Amino acid sequence: MKHCALRLVVVFLVSLTVMGAGNDLEQRFQSLGHKMVCVCGCTQILLECNHVGCPDSSRMITELHTQLASGGGDTSIFNWFSAKYGPTVLAAPIRGGFDTVAWVVPFALSLLALIFTIWIVRRWKYRRPAHATSADIQMQIASDDIRERIRQETEY
Repeated sequence: MKHCALRLVVVFLVSLTVMGAGNDLEQRFQSLGHKMVCVCGCTQILLECNHVGCPDSSRMITELHTQLASGGGDTSIFNWFSAKYGPTVLAAPIRGGFDTVAWVVPFALSLLALIFTIWIVRRWKYRRPAHATSADIQMQIASDDIRERIRQETEY
């Protein structure tokens, strides 16, 4: 019974190890193929392009297999496809260079605009009222006289 339990544990561990050891190249192919877009105009993920008679997907899949077989890293493969087909081949942009700037600048400008707006509002809120000058007082008296005259003329 002891040997049977030991054999069962060994079989379980071996099967567990074998289950996770799938084909690494195929996993990378699936991963990379789902991070690229077919360039035929259908705007579908490369490995899911169901465009009937698609002139590009089979060629791109073959190129992806070739790039994977050559042993390049994921970033180098993405760069190769971007150089050949343009940056629209990537489902999401690669971080780095202008792409990072294009993602960061709108948020940075929004934050700066918010800070500037808060600064202006606080400045307006805590601004001291200007002292009235004699010209302001004279204008106020004149406008009060004009209002009173208008009231008298418009009474029934």
